[in-house]
Amino acid sequence: MNVQKTPQNVLEDIRVKMKLAALWASFMFLYIYVDYFGLYKPDYINNILVGKVFVFDITQVFLLTGLALTTIPALMIFLSVALSAKVNRWTNIIVAAVYIPYTLFNLAGEFWMYLVYGAVVEVVLLLLIIRYAWKWRVST
Repeated sequence: MNVQKTPQNVLEDIRVKMKLAALWASFMFLYIYVDYFGLYKPDYINNILVGKVFVFDITQVFLLTGLALTTIPALMIFLSVALSAKVNRWTNIIVAAVYIPYTLFNLAGEFWMYLVYGAVVEVVLLLLIIRYAWKWRVST
């Protein structure tokens, strides 16, 4: 039996989708700017010029991995609006949950306050994504 969504349910889906897309957009701005501000750390540019980022060699695999890890949350802005409610809900929960440990892993190695601040705000945004998606009442 196929149950029609009421206008109220449709409106609620749109509200949640817009909140999720806005949270992913906010996450992406922070995600990019934390890396950008890293360029201002002493010797960072010199390390890049000799082919190093932290302990990693700058290779095609390193750059492709970095781009892939940036592509996923960037696509989540669109997917949060485009996917059906049921798929959308679980996709947001899973992707945000995976990005929490990844965000915290980025703190390894150096202690810079801007990195800690960025990670805390990013994790809060990811937790909000999980919360909104989790509480979303998806009608079948």
